[in-house]
Amino acid sequence: MNFENNKKFYRTIWISDTHLGTSGSKSSMLLEFLDQTDSEYLFLVGDIIDGWRMRKKMYWHQEHNDVVQKVLKKAKNGTKVNLIPGNHDELLKDFTNFSFGDICIKNEDRHTLADGRKVLITHGDEFDAVIINAKWLAKIGSALYEFLLKLNNVVNFIRRKLGLSYWSLSQYLKKKTKHATNFISNFEFAVSDRARREKADVVVCGHIHRPEIKELNGVLYCNDGDWIESCTALVEDETGDLSILNWAEERERLKLISFKEKKEMKENAA
Repeated sequence: MNFENNKKFYRTIWISDTHLGTSGSKSSMLLEFLDQTDSEYLFLVGDIIDGWRMRKKMYWHQEHNDVVQKVLKKAKNGTKVNLIPGNHDELLKDFTNFSFGDICIKNEDRHTLADGRKVLITHGDEFDAVIINAKWLAKIGSALYEFLLKLNNVVNFIRRKLGLSYWSLSQYLKKKTKHATNFISNFEFAVSDRARREKADVVVCGHIHRPEIKELNGVLYCNDGDWIESCTALVEDETGDLSILNWAEERERLKLISFKEKKEMKENAA
């Protein structure tokens, strides 16, 4: 889908949890997003390539390669690209402070917004008790989660046939499950508390696949979401304002604009 006339520039973009190398990655939507946006800074906030799943079953669609090439091209063309590894791409943590193809790898990062606010950037897996204390349990959970995502793909295939927009089954179930809600609350508190102690004004993370912007512990907690369920990014405009961009919703808006523009062109040519 081409929205070239509506390409948007942001000062900064944060994306995470793309999980390239798995069938659940919404790589086609991510490619659209990367095609239709540009930025001065691009932060890849962990779990970009899913090493956990690729060790068990190799899956690498051409679109996954296209995403990597797109990011490399942005870095080559002047976008400042930094990668903060997560738990699924933890092998990259061995290359902290190295640069590959104009992309710098850091364990965590700092950023200053246009309005002067200080930002701490971390994937967030270090605040996950399951990851820290029982990695085997986390991997079982990852396998179950992948099954749920396959079911999610079936649901959305049917929705597309019915002319309905994208909807996340897994996000819906998370909201309805008390244990998941408690885990998310504990995670958000731990991340924001760390940022407060680091004297940051804002913290940006990923990991839990739940896009969010809210005041917590005296700092602005921001989670950029994922490209498995929500298909979201965190963006900063030229004034320093932060917002969640939901690509599933944005693409529908741009699709409508493109349709109206083509319709007007036909009417004017008649």
